[in-house]
Amino acid sequence: MKRSVILAIGMTIALFTSTGSKAADIVDTAVAAGNFKTLAAALGAADLVGALKGDGPFTVFAPTDDAFAKLPAGTVESLLKPENKAKLQAILTHHVVASQVPASKVVTLSGATTLGGQRVDIKADDSGVTVDGANVVQTDIACDNGLIHVIDTVLLPAEKNLVETAAGAGTFNTLIAAAKAAGLAGALTGSDSLTVFAPTDDAFAKLPEGTVESLLKPENKQQLVNLLKYHVVSGRVYSDTAVTAGSAKTLEGSPVTITVGADGARVNASNLVVTDLDASNGVIHVIDAVLMPPAKSAEASCHREVRQTLAAAIAKGAPMFNAGHHSACAELYMKTMSGLMDSELDDSMKHHVSTVINAARHQHRSTDRAWTLRRGMDQMFVTLQPSN
Repeated sequence: MKRSVILAIGMTIALFTSTGSKAADIVDTAVAAGNFKTLAAALGAADLVGALKGDGPFTVFAPTDDAFAKLPAGTVESLLKPENKAKLQAILTHHVVASQVPASKVVTLSGATTLGGQRVDIKADDSGVTVDGANVVQTDIACDNGLIHVIDTVLLPAEKNLVETAAGAGTFNTLIAAAKAAGLAGALTGSDSLTVFAPTDDAFAKLPEGTVESLLKPENKQQLVNLLKYHVVSGRVYSDTAVTAGSAKTLEGSPVTITVGADGARVNASNLVVTDLDASNGVIHVIDAVLMPPAKSAEASCHREVRQTLAAAIAKGAPMFNAGHHSACAELYMKTMSGLMDSELDDSMKHHVSTVINAARHQHRSTDRAWTLRRGMDQMFVTLQPSN
């Protein structure tokens, strides 16, 4: 099938240079063709002529004048204004790949990263080849610093930042609220490129009851910061690169592991459900479970001991409660939680313990005291679990 695609679109190749003459560079070739006047004018307005006359090699997906004419009325005129130079540069560099990619290779790719940093999706079938939905109508026009593939539609890069892109999806409300509470929303809307493994609202809902509410409290801000940074990687890391690498170091400092199995790709134990969502300042991969950062060595030992203490208390207290000894169960849980105030837990976790103890003390019925303490213990047990 792919061979037939190459042959079909290859038959439409135009000859831009005379036989035996030296190939011109990409800009001169486009100008000589006569149907890239708008592209040439745009390259001049964006100060990109010199770049595309450089050594390269480059591959340019070149929109024809008719392609530019498809844009809404006034769009081209607006883009050519000096105050819109940065936007025009972003659009034009979204059409250029910093390597020579002939048609025979294009049809084997699912995407390519452009000079602008974002990715274009490539699809090939018996009807032809598309790049981000634009039809490739001519291929392999040779230039002395690369190749031109002609397309019938202008390619437009993503303009919304990571937060705006997530907000537009409508399924990341908890993540956005958490980023704002942690003071990280600014970083996710800045100019530095980032990759976000983004848990959906349903992913956050899988956490034990009360966990999200606890993390959003001001006293737990550092814990929330660490959790969210464990979902972010510096730079744009697309899915194919991530899978090949097998791991990626997060802003939290610890790496996540990327694996591929029969059921698809995973980040740690979370499934990758959607990949390579471009934003103006990064890329989003959607995951179905929240990633838990690993505890540091000293913390890990403390957390392990606390979990063992909680497990022992619950194992002893649950049968008491079920047998009707509610007061004895509540006293056991209260003694256990009070003892944790002398442990090496961080301030945010000690605040949690103190809050649970105070809430239990205001309960007049022993059953309510026992259940208040037990819920607090369960939340701690999950929060202190080792990374997945």
